[in-house]
Amino acid sequence: MKKNINNQLWYKVAVKGILLFYLFIFLPLSAQAQPKARRQQAQQKGQKTQNQGMTMRARLMFPTAVDMPQNVVWRRDIYREIDLNADANAGLYYPVEPIDKQLNLFTYVFKLALNGYIPVYEYRLDGNEVFTDSARVQMKTVLDNYHIFYEERDGKLRVDNSDIPSAEVKMYYLKESAYFDDANSTFHRKVQAICPVMIREDDFGGEASKYPLFWVKYTDVEPFLSRQTVMTSNLNNAAVMSMEDYFTLNRYEGKIYKTNNMLGKTLAQYCPNDSALAKEQQRIEAELKAFEQNIFGDQHKKDSLDSIAKLDPRQLKAAKKSASKRSGGRTTAKVKRTKSKSSSSSSSSGNARISVRRQRH
Repeated sequence: MKKNINNQLWYKVAVKGILLFYLFIFLPLSAQAQPKARRQQAQQKGQKTQNQGMTMRARLMFPTAVDMPQNVVWRRDIYREIDLNADANAGLYYPVEPIDKQLNLFTYVFKLALNGYIPVYEYRLDGNEVFTDSARVQMKTVLDNYHIFYEERDGKLRVDNSDIPSAEVKMYYLKESAYFDDANSTFHRKVQAICPVMIREDDFGGEASKYPLFWVKYTDVEPFLSRQTVMTSNLNNAAVMSMEDYFTLNRYEGKIYKTNNMLGKTLAQYCPNDSALAKEQQRIEAELKAFEQNIFGDQHKKDSLDSIAKLDPRQLKAAKKSASKRSGGRTTAKVKRTKSKSSSSSSSSGNARISVRRQRH
């Protein structure tokens, strides 16, 4: 019995010793070998969670912001030139320099990209947008290419408000998709991408040159647009709306300069002159309008009640009076006709009786 107890005690002591040896020897080695990998994994997880948190926050803020379905039955991609000198688009240009918390569209997008909140993509020679990681552009490259003054402190880029070239950005290239969603039978126009265009005049008095800076995917910048407002009236300065509503309601105006086609040509490439270009733009706009209006049938073939509902009250009264007069004249004519018919029938019946009595005699 004593030997068995001693063996059990010795076994327990040996097991504890092995565990202590493992804790003191192997754990420090594994802790020294893995911190770097763990830190990298933790950083990657932290970045993913931050991005997921931002997107979730954006989804909560924008419950109606729905992306365009990929399997629509009809779609047409259109590129427009948004001229900020036009009254409908001037709200995107004001104010040129930030006033308190008021920023114009380019200053707002520029600050978001500079701080790393949204990615920007290169403007290629063919003018098409590509939203891939290989097409992403660093903001430092943009600043160097277009000679925008900046300072770099602690690895961060800093640009003063007076150095942001928002006054020179007087145009945007905008891509929109007009599509019919057969899932809920609705027609939409969704903005897909925007590109700020910087217009710089020549020092020698020549024509101003256009410099497209970069493409921005609209779904990336859309969650931030509700935080800034845009003025919608020159007469009433209190009439404002958010930039997100401005683009969602398609309040902008712009001439079409390109559509997605199988040849990949712009309108200027297959239109010989300006008049032909203007006619082609009007034709495309008319096609879009006709498709939107005639989705559920021809609008000209309507019920007669729709035309009656559009009449003024005076016209309705006049129509009722004329209808009553017509109906009254018809009734009197019908009464006269029925009287004449009854009299003729009675006379004919009388003649028949007389003739019958004569035949009996």
